[in-house]
Amino acid sequence: MSVVSDSRSQALFERAQRVIPGGVNSPVRAFKAVGGTPRFIAKAQGAWMWDVDGNELLDYIGSWGPMILGHAHPRVVEAIRQALTDGTSFGAPTEREIELAELILAAYPCCDQVRFVSSGTEATMSALRLARGVTGRDYIVKFRGNYHGHADGLLVQAGSGLLSAGGGSGKSAPSSAGVPPAFAELTLVADYNDPAGLERLFAEWGDSIAAVIFEPVVGNAGVLVPTPEFLASLHTLTRKHGALLIADEVMTGFRLALGGAVERLGLEPDLVCWGKIIGGGMPVGAYGGKAEYMRQVAPLGPVYQAGTLSGNPIAMAAGIETLRILSEERPYDQLERYGARLEAGIQEAATLPVTVNRVGSMVTVFFHAGPVATYAEAVQSDTEAFKHFFHGLLERGVYWPPSQFEAAFFSTAHGEVELEQTLAAVGEVFKALG
Repeated sequence: MSVVSDSRSQALFERAQRVIPGGVNSPVRAFKAVGGTPRFIAKAQGAWMWDVDGNELLDYIGSWGPMILGHAHPRVVEAIRQALTDGTSFGAPTEREIELAELILAAYPCCDQVRFVSSGTEATMSALRLARGVTGRDYIVKFRGNYHGHADGLLVQAGSGLLSAGGGSGKSAPSSAGVPPAFAELTLVADYNDPAGLERLFAEWGDSIAAVIFEPVVGNAGVLVPTPEFLASLHTLTRKHGALLIADEVMTGFRLALGGAVERLGLEPDLVCWGKIIGGGMPVGAYGGKAEYMRQVAPLGPVYQAGTLSGNPIAMAAGIETLRILSEERPYDQLERYGARLEAGIQEAATLPVTVNRVGSMVTVFFHAGPVATYAEAVQSDTEAFKHFFHGLLERGVYWPPSQFEAAFFSTAHGEVELEQTLAAVGEVFKALG
């Protein structure tokens, strides 16, 4: 299993750069953090993708999280096919919106209602607007290295591709050009897994804070696992000061458990944001919460949010079938077993100092002796070693995320064959690096 050519991808990348900024429609796809030519994908099935050069690639990106059932699951494809015959968009309510909302709420008893949007960025942006509308306060708190989409007020000390690219620094400094400092100044930045620091921030700003938004398990600085003390402080401080707690489950929702990180970690958020899996691979996002808050959203209340393609029938159909399968099969023990063996195999093969952080079917190999529990520890990783690790795997047909600071994902389609081929490739790469 090896990648023998990328000439077609190179030609397409050159062509793309003439008409698309950087040749890609999302920055991390450009391979800037690792160098080389991004692979242009022709098709995918199960745990595998094929690029335009005909190379077979064992996929650990999973479209950055949505493909928990693997690519082109027959039931999901059939649901999309049937929905397509009815039309692609109506700009009017459909029964499918209700069905998907009921499936989400059944898995998240902390939420009474849900509103669909078309992306994770829209979901987090809308949830924060709602929190400000409910509380009448302006400031929000996020955590250094957490990424919640590209809305202006959230591009402050952000993770994901901005972390690899070395975005802005300093408290409340924008991580992107084009974000007015006045917007960034309304975002207070704390350190993930630092309860004492969060308490100090609330002591100074508590009466002005509308909400705290967080990734329950961070995936956009690499996988960072929350401590019980940190989670307890989130709940205690937001309740004490009247701020809303927003769990950004765009990445973790329905992946870490049927009820996501809320179920797995025993969280009690006021609002939850979803994306990725709830659309079965189609563009979708959603936010939801307690009825007392969701009743403030237009047309019932004064907090305005709208979208022409919100609740798109094709995305609803794909999401409904995906959540039905997850509800029927409950594959989380299967994913846990695969992940435990993958984690142990990587650690056993390592010839350099690494820390493997994993929660369920999310995993990161940090090239750092560890532990890695915070943003500051994550960024100490040897990104040069990671580049060699990434390209070594890619040359052997294993498509790992092209950034030290992104989670890898696997699916129910990853089985014994995939595990053996992955660990064989990992072993060969570490021997070459050692």
